[in-house]
Amino acid sequence: MSQCLGRILIVDDFEPWRGAVRSMLDGKFQIVGEAGGGFDAVTKAQELEANLILLDIGLPDMDGIEAGRKILENSPGAKVIFVTANSDCELMRTALGIGAMGYVLKADAGRELLKAIDAVLHGERFVSRRVIGNDPARSDSG
Repeated sequence: MSQCLGRILIVDDFEPWRGAVRSMLDGKFQIVGEAGGGFDAVTKAQELEANLILLDIGLPDMDGIEAGRKILENSPGAKVIFVTANSDCELMRTALGIGAMGYVLKADAGRELLKAIDAVLHGERFVSRRVIGNDPARSDSG
């Protein structure tokens, strides 16, 4: 069932990380492409009709937050999961505030990325447990 739902674009400037994510998802989802920067991600998300974008925040040409905002404007049916090393709660709130459905720490991707993808493809939000646990405003962040 997930294969039909997940046309995934992997966006990260570090090719070995994209390869690791590709290996993790292989056989479970359809990976339609990869991008190493924000501008390329915006273009490919629309051209490849990706419905799920795994997006890093620290990109070289356009930060992931701006890329995510543009992707969601240009491809309203797409969903974004930020996959980042940054565990800052304010950044997580900003990411979710632009319309992203997920926020996964790279350090936890091995045990949380598949769960995040499944949740997001079924219309639910997903945030890494360690980010939630560090969030002082957790009770009012809904």
